[in-house]
Amino acid sequence: MAYDKFNILTSSAVPLPIENVDTDQIIPARFLKATKREAFGDNLFRDWRYNGDDSPKADFVLNDATYSGKILVGGKNFGSGSSREHAAWAVYDYGFRAVVSSFFADIFKGNCLNIGVLPVQVSPEFADTIFKAIEADPKTELEINLEAQTITLLATGQHESFAINGYKKNNMLNGFDDIDYLQNIKQEIVGFANELPY
Repeated sequence: MAYDKFNILTSSAVPLPIENVDTDQIIPARFLKATKREAFGDNLFRDWRYNGDDSPKADFVLNDATYSGKILVGGKNFGSGSSREHAAWAVYDYGFRAVVSSFFADIFKGNCLNIGVLPVQVSPEFADTIFKAIEADPKTELEINLEAQTITLLATGQHESFAINGYKKNNMLNGFDDIDYLQNIKQEIVGFANELPY
């Protein structure tokens, strides 16, 4: 399944300055029965977003109209816990196209890259700068440039570089998942196979 091409994302951001956010908080286990990547966004952070009677918790950031955007800024060690790929699906389905943190759990990071969500790992100092900027102005915008591998606070010009696997970067720039990538080089694969001795 192809995803939106990711080149430059300019957006306000939603702050979630909580450390050690695990995948069970991102998408509780009781919502993992579905096999299609649909409607998971409705249950993103379900237990933090809603009361037992399904009424929204007014003090949770996703229920606060003050904050919006396609970028989620999380605390250190975001996506820890079990390896469920549904957590990345929920982030994508909700509408986020990038998650910023000072540290990601490796499996969650990989799951995000597989479905078109860009995990941007920054230094703890820059993460703190971002949180303070959003606190001062909830409409503050970030620019994430995948080609240049930079994240910038547009109001001040402060920026930092981030690392990404070259293969995953190329896929995101083209809107490819792993299958799309193979289909895109099908003729090269066929040509190579035809040259093999029998």
